[in-house]
Amino acid sequence: MMIAALMDLLDGTIVNVAVPSVGRDLHASPSDLQWLVSAYLLGFAAALIVSGHLGDRFGRRPLFLVGTAGFGLASLACGIAQTPGQLIAARAVQGVLAAVLVPQVLGSFRTLFRGKERGAAFGMYGAVAGFASAVGLLLGGVLTDADLFGWGWRSVFLVNVPVAVGTFVGGLLLVPATRERSAGRPDVLGSLLLAGGLVAIVLPLVQGRENDWPLWGWACLAAGVAAVVGLGRYEARRHRPGTVPLLPARAFGLPAFSVGVVVQLLFSVGMQGFFLVFALWLQGGEGYTPMQAGLVTVAFSAGGFLTAPAADGLAVRFGRTVLGAGALMMAGGFGWVWAAVDASPAVHTGAWPLAPGLLIAGAGLGFLVVPLVNVVLSAVPGELAGGASGIFSTAQQFGGALGAAVVGTVFFGHAGEGPSRALAAAMPWVVGVFVVCGVLCAGLPRRAVAGHAGGPEVPGPDVAGCDAPRCGRPGCARCAR
Repeated sequence: MMIAALMDLLDGTIVNVAVPSVGRDLHASPSDLQWLVSAYLLGFAAALIVSGHLGDRFGRRPLFLVGTAGFGLASLACGIAQTPGQLIAARAVQGVLAAVLVPQVLGSFRTLFRGKERGAAFGMYGAVAGFASAVGLLLGGVLTDADLFGWGWRSVFLVNVPVAVGTFVGGLLLVPATRERSAGRPDVLGSLLLAGGLVAIVLPLVQGRENDWPLWGWACLAAGVAAVVGLGRYEARRHRPGTVPLLPARAFGLPAFSVGVVVQLLFSVGMQGFFLVFALWLQGGEGYTPMQAGLVTVAFSAGGFLTAPAADGLAVRFGRTVLGAGALMMAGGFGWVWAAVDASPAVHTGAWPLAPGLLIAGAGLGFLVVPLVNVVLSAVPGELAGGASGIFSTAQQFGGALGAAVVGTVFFGHAGEGPSRALAAAMPWVVGVFVVCGVLCAGLPRRAVAGHAGGPEVPGPDVAGCDAPRCGRPGCARCAR
């Protein structure tokens, strides 16, 4: 199950450094390159919440197997795609199948393990998640440069196929059946409306620049926002008995939770937006190979590894101050990168001037993201905490898609002035997002809930059914330790 989750965790970042190679090989347009990142994240965000509820109600093992097999097939489709449209469609399907897979892993861990074993299982997931996000960019560069069997960038996707086959066989033999007897009916129609709303928001942001910002784009954007808001209001007023709400109004009625969701979303906007345009600039403007571009980001990963182990403990003592400091460190670190980039096309910016800024930004990530869910859930009633965690994960994925759309659009809008000037135009948006995150952190709770024995909390899309943080229910994955 951990290997299956690792496929998704790696695919969140492994593609970024391969994007320039994809563009050259498939003659992709700028909007195609943005969709290459956004399609996966949108598919994940759209299907995540309902997939967790489906696993709870109908059994996690069948959905785990379907998600694993489907992810492998979608990866194969990505690897053999001959046009940008084929690749984007396969990426969207890959994201949906990842959303089917991942909640079953975390939900099964909650059910299968008790006490210290459960803490160790969730701790392992957290460690692997950090490992995957840290090495995804580097691995993407290595696979692209290695050009195994002449596959080039296709290796980034095709490597998933044998892993998925082995994991599917292992799942058949080893993964037991689990489910939640008290789980309510998933709201499938509401999930489709939510998915349509999220796509309608991102679509005009990606396509608008190439079409000179037409009226239909603004109408589509407004319709997407109206669909998401309308769904939340409908569920609050006329929620059908026996169904699980996708956007629980009680949670959004809590200022601390609403602020926390916005912080999570904006963090993902800045992260995905930055690493998309940064990879394009390194390879298109500075002449780095994909592997060299991946190596540059090691400084960012190192910063995260330095601060992540201490972040939870500090958040328990100092609460929102730690998160606010982390957000401002990210703003400062990316600001350093911005200042280090020489906009003159005749000047090459080496890796060393960028390294301190990336290190600082990575250190800020550890302080901001690791304790975020724990701090916010300290203000959420126990019965809402499971759904709140799912919404946090959805906000993370949707924010990433939004970041690729917005920051990518700014970058490509100035691409005619040269890669360095395009990056310089995009960086104020990245830095500004993290400054706003730091300001919003003042609206979070003053203290986090105390960490659980056996390891820190692991944010995940499926802790539904867990009445954390203060339910005291016997066997609860987050309370009974």
